[in-house]
Amino acid sequence: MSHLLKGTGIALVTPFRAGKIDYDSLKNLINHVIEGGVEYVVSLGTTGETPTLSSKEQIDILEFTVQIVNKRVPVVAGFGGNNTAQIVETIESYHFEGVDAILSSSPNYNKPSQEGIFQHFMAIAKVAPRPVIIYNVPGRTSSNIEADTTLRLAKASDKFIAVKEASGNMVQCMKIAKYKPKNFLLLSGDDVLTLPMLAYGCEGVISVIGNALPRQFSDMVRLGLSGDFMKGNELHQDLLEMMELIFVEGNPVGVKGALHLLGVCEKEVRLPLVEASIENYTDIREALVKLGMEVGVLA
Repeated sequence: MSHLLKGTGIALVTPFRAGKIDYDSLKNLINHVIEGGVEYVVSLGTTGETPTLSSKEQIDILEFTVQIVNKRVPVVAGFGGNNTAQIVETIESYHFEGVDAILSSSPNYNKPSQEGIFQHFMAIAKVAPRPVIIYNVPGRTSSNIEADTTLRLAKASDKFIAVKEASGNMVQCMKIAKYKPKNFLLLSGDDVLTLPMLAYGCEGVISVIGNALPRQFSDMVRLGLSGDFMKGNELHQDLLEMMELIFVEGNPVGVKGALHLLGVCEKEVRLPLVEASIENYTDIREALVKLGMEVGVLA
């Protein structure tokens, strides 16, 4: 399975319209990224505003995503939280038809020790019917999964096939790349750091900007994977402004603004997030124009 997760995965946003899930736009988005050449999609990640979705909405979104993808690319599903027992129960109760792998973030808010993080993920591995991607995002969880813990997990169970690293700690990522098992993947969790991470052993990314610009971003990743960093850096430099702008007011606020300008979905988000300011929205539009994209008027 791990070889299918090399390249570009997309952490799909959840389109809303008047407070409800906009399934027509979600279909548009899924087709947009697949036709843009990405390798797989991730449903129910943080970019999908999962904390603001009810349990029923989460299952409905996942099953709709599986239906629309229709086996064109692998589907990874987010199953995470800070209550280990509850995650285990949720995984045990789901059928996982059409789901190829699980993405699970380190527990947020609890701030567990490294041993606690290890035991948390081992409990998930014990019941998971699909391979597991470990997700390290200390900016959201307030606790870092240290390289030694990631490597310990990778060697403790074959269920763990990858880590999505969004710590921003390049030395930590280098250590994982150097000592990880051969079939365990290091995936970038930061769009802007993806190309340099590919240079030292990273094998792919789970991307945010790829929602809006799947072709450009996945082309850059493929160039990096092939070792053509000169051409890859040209694309990286082209995308750099957008990669920064979409995070100015939080994720997925910026990328939803870009998707609205591209006609894919509304820019609506759920509280406690709010839509992009007119200043950020205007800057995103100008950046898309520089990239040669056809965009709508500000609205």
